[in-house]
Formats: sequence, structure tokens, C-alpha cells
Amino acid sequence: MTDEPPRPGLLPSRRSLLRAGAAAAALPLGFGMGGVRAWGPGPVPFDPGPICRPAAAEGAAGPLKPIKLAWNATAICTAAAPLAKERGIFAAHGLDVEFVNFGGSTEALLEAIATGKADAGIGMALRWLKPLEQGFDVKITAGLHGGCLRLLGAKSAGITDIAALKGKTIAISDHASPAKNFFALLLAKAGIDPETGVEWRPYPADLLNLAVEKGEAQALADSDPRTWIWLKDPKFAEVATNLSGDYADRTCCVVAVRGSLIRGDRAAAGALTRAVLEAGHRVHADPEDAARIFSGYGGRGSVEDLAAMLRSQHHGDRPVGADLKRQLVLYGDELKQVNVLKRSTDTAKFAERVYADVLS
Repeated sequence: MTDEPPRPGLLPSRRSLLRAGAAAAALPLGFGMGGVRAWGPGPVPFDPGPICRPAAAEGAAGPLKPIKLAWNATAICTAAAPLAKERGIFAAHGLDVEFVNFGGSTEALLEAIATGKADAGIGMALRWLKPLEQGFDVKITAGLHGGCLRLLGAKSAGITDIAALKGKTIAISDHASPAKNFFALLLAKAGIDPETGVEWRPYPADLLNLAVEKGEAQALADSDPRTWIWLKDPKFAEVATNLSGDYADRTCCVVAVRGSLIRGDRAAAGALTRAVLEAGHRVHADPEDAARIFSGYGGRGSVEDLAAMLRSQHHGDRPVGADLKRQLVLYGDELKQVNVLKRSTDTAKFAERVYADVLS
């Protein structure tokens, strides 16, 4: 079998990185390809590649640039953030990062970034694109990974595929949730009207499984770590994920930076983006280490379960540039079809407006 050529805008493939890892094994401990110091304490499998390496100015001696990064400490898919802090990746890129643990609405989060209460954030593209359509001064700079949304069905109700959901009730955390937005796309592709063909019923996020067990819903849609833990219950079947079918190579979570920071200090915006991408590479290369760190920040589940969740997600796929803009256009076109984005939105122009290249 031959390797496929790397797609434009993507970091190296898993196979090419493994080959690089074999070459790096001959180098002194703690150094990547070319003798570049890749990470702090912990195993160093291989160099994360040129896109992630600190620029010369970032690595220069001097005071670290203070940055406030908004993230959700309960979301396992954002494990790159605490890993970057604990393994010295932010510092290597010249940054002193303070976390803002944000569990409020997406609109409030984007407003906080746009107004300077935070400098950047990590979140789900399918939750952010609608508010970004409304004009927040926040720019997406990179994709971080694929996967982390799951649709689980009750085996007792015969929900084992998308087609079986017609006429059924799906428990969700809220009507703007990325899980609802994504699985509405799958329903539409299967010929089921996501507005009239199913009922979406909101519950407190931690009670979605109980709604199904009580028979008030026949399926639930949410994100890891909850859905991964619930899937261990034999009463549930995994119907689909956001890596199903055509979405196997689509990014899920994105890195976004306030527009005023990009305009006023593009180097800092680039350093932050590179640091998060490098940390995402580390998550992909060493999910056990990432799981241990995330667990220390209050992540739910055992380290073994958290590591398994990370392995199930595509942290080795972190699109930037033209490939990320292509994915944003695809999401935009699909979200128009299910009435999340306005039908009048020019998705190509929208992708150009909400994306910012801070790496070249």
C-alpha cells in the first residue's frame, strides 16, 4: 500500500509522522528531528513539524507574553490546552497563558473574546459558526481535531441506525448544541427532515441518559466524556459519530483568536496557534500523558477511559489554511440546508471572513 500525498493545509499524516519518529529515535532523549527541543517532561516520540515549531522571536529570551485562553475544563477534546501548559509548550512559544474556564453560552464566550476579556478560545465549530455569522470580531486560526460527538440509541427501541430515528425523540442538552446541529445534518442526508421528522427534547446534560432509560426519548446526542461513558452501558448502541461517513476527515474543534489581537500582535496570535497545534500533536502521539494531565484538571472518567476517548478522536488531523477554509465552506453549506445559517449567506465569503492565517 502506498501513502497518499498530504492534503494542502494539513499537518503530516500519521504514517509520515511514524516514519519521522523512527528517525528521531536515534537522537538524544528530549530532542526531535533536527535537534529541536520538542516538549518538556514526559516522552518525546517525534518532532511536531515545522508549522508547530516556535518562530525565532517566540523562542527568544525575555518576558513571556500574557494571554488569556478560554476553554471548557469538562470537555476532553480540549485536552491540548492543559497539556500545553503543563508540558511547557506555551512557555516555549513565549507565552504565559492564563485559563478562563467558560461554561456559559457560546455568544457570551465569543463576546468575551471579541471584547478582550479573553484573547482566544477553543471550541466546537458547529456551535461557533452561527454566532460568528452574526459578526463577532473573532477569527478561526486552526482546526484542532476531529470527533467527540456521539449519537446513542436505545437498543430496546431498536435505534441502531439513522433511519430508525424517524418519528422518535432525541434528548439533547440545548437546541443550539453542536450535537444537535451535526446530527441534524446526518438526518437530512438520510432523507429525514430534522425539524419535523424527529423531536429534539432538551434536558440537563448529565441527565440525557436517564431520559432515554425512562423512555422519554429513544436516543441522545451529546459529546465526550459523557457519551463515551454512557456507551459502556449495554442498553445503548452507538448510532453515529461526527467521524461517520463523509465526515471522517472533518475538523470538530477549532482555535479562535480575537480580531484585535491578530491586528495588533499577529506574532502572539501565531505563537498561541502554533502552541495549541503542537499540543494537539502531543495528544495524538501520547494520549495517556494527555489523559493524566486532563484528569488533574477535573476531567471525568478514569485515565484509561480518557486516553481511550482521545485515541478515538482524530487529534492527528489539525487542518489550517486552504483545507480548513474548505471545511468551513462545507459546514456552512450544510448548516444552511438545516436552517442554522441564513440561506442568503455566501459561505465562501463567510469562510474568508471568519478565518485568519496567522501561521504563514
